[in-house]
Amino acid sequence: MSRADRVQARFEAVDALLVTDLVNLRYLTGFTGTNGFAVLAPGLRRFVTDFRYVERAAAEVEGFDRERAPQEFLSALGDGWPADIRRLGFEDHKLSVRQHAELRDVVPARIELVAAGGLVERERAVKEPAELEAIAVAAGLADEALSTALAGGLVGRTEREVALALEDAVRAGGGEPAFGTIVAAGVNGAAPHATPGDTPIAAGTLVTIDFGARLAGYNSDCTRTYAAGAVGEDLVAIYELVREAQAAALAAVRPGPEGHEIDAVARELIAAAGHAEHFGHGLGHGLGLEVHEAPRLSTTGTDALAVGNVVTVEPGVYVPGLGGVRIEDLVVLTDDGARVLSGHAKDLAVLD
Repeated sequence: MSRADRVQARFEAVDALLVTDLVNLRYLTGFTGTNGFAVLAPGLRRFVTDFRYVERAAAEVEGFDRERAPQEFLSALGDGWPADIRRLGFEDHKLSVRQHAELRDVVPARIELVAAGGLVERERAVKEPAELEAIAVAAGLADEALSTALAGGLVGRTEREVALALEDAVRAGGGEPAFGTIVAAGVNGAAPHATPGDTPIAAGTLVTIDFGARLAGYNSDCTRTYAAGAVGEDLVAIYELVREAQAAALAAVRPGPEGHEIDAVARELIAAAGHAEHFGHGLGHGLGLEVHEAPRLSTTGTDALAVGNVVTVEPGVYVPGLGGVRIEDLVVLTDDGARVLSGHAKDLAVLD
C-alpha cells in the first residue's frame, strides 16, 4: 500500500484531502520543489506545480497525475471535481486565514471545506525501513562532525567558533545542519535555546552542544554537555542528575505507553531532586523529515508510542546564574523496546 493509500485509509470526515504543506507533499509524492499541492481521493491522485518545477516533478513524482498549474495557481482547483466529493479536507494547522479565503473562492460552493490537519503527520510518525536507515545515516554523520569539532578542545574558543566548526564538519560530510546549532557555555547554558556568542569559553564551566544533520531530507538531533576543564561539585551534581533521568527515561521507552508517561519518568526524578522548576520543556519529540514532529514526549503527549517511531529523549536542568545540562539521544522504537542512534558517550567528559 502506498503512502497516499495509507493516508486515504485514515479519512473519516472527508471525501478528499488537499495537501499544501511542502513537507507532507514531499512525503507523499517525492517532490522537493517549493510550490505545489496534491489532492487525494478514492480514484484520484492529482499533483499540481508551476512551470518552474515541471521537469523536476517529472523526475520525482510517482503515483500521481502531474499537472502544470495556470498562472493563477489555485485556480487549478476550480473544476474537475468528481460528483461524489462533497467534503474536502485541508491542512488547517498550516493554512493561513487569507489562504483559506482564497481556497474558498476557487473550490466549487457545493464542496464543504473541512479542517483535517494532521492526517499526513500521523502517517509520517511511523517510519518505513528506508526512512529509519536515512535517519541513522544522518545521526552517524552528526556523530562524526561532533568528534571533528571537539578535536580543538573547548577552553578559549568561542561558542560561535565551536558551532561553526560543527556545522562545517556536517557540510564536509555531505549534509546540512538540521537547525541552528546551539553551543551554550557557563551561565548561557541556563537558556535551553541559547544563541552562540563571541565570548571565549572559560575553564570551569559546562558547555551544552545541541546539533543535528540533515541528509537526503531526513534529520538527526543530539545534545551533549561537556566540562570545559574541571568543574565544581554543584555542576557535577546537576550533570549526574540529568544523566540518571535520561537513563531512566530511555529504559522506559517502548511501544505502548503514551508520551506523557515517558515524560513523567524523567520529570519525577528531577523534581525529587529539587529541580522541578528548572526542567521546563518536554522530554522529547518525534523526528524525521522535520526536526519536530509526532509523537511528543511531554506532559500533554497523548499519542501511544509505536514500533517505527523515532523520538528524542532529552531531559535538562537549567539553573539561572549557574548553568545548564541537557543530554539527548535519538531513539528508534522497536518490537522489544528501543534502539539508540546517538553514538557519543554520556559520562561527563572534561575537555580543555
